[in-house]
Amino acid sequence: MLAGLNHVAVELSVVLGRSTMPVHHLLRLGRGAVIALEQPGDDEVEILANGVPVAGGVIVVNSGRIAVEIKHFYRRTEKADAAAENAG
Repeated sequence: MLAGLNHVAVELSVVLGRSTMPVHHLLRLGRGAVIALEQPGDDEVEILANGVPVAGGVIVVNSGRIAVEIKHFYRRTEKADAAAENAG
């Protein structure tokens, strides 16, 4: 039965940061615009599976490619449960 799960696709996303701005600023953004993120550059990134936070990690460069090194997995929490309900 679990063998069937091997072929299920899971969308992974990595959240580098977040920013909030008024809509009128968003509408004025153009090519080359820089959006400042609210957390420092050396902060941990959040790893999402199908929109649900599942792990934390750090950005690394591996063979010339940007990658994420997983540092820890989150326990199932109310935050993850709420995100799963909103995604589903």
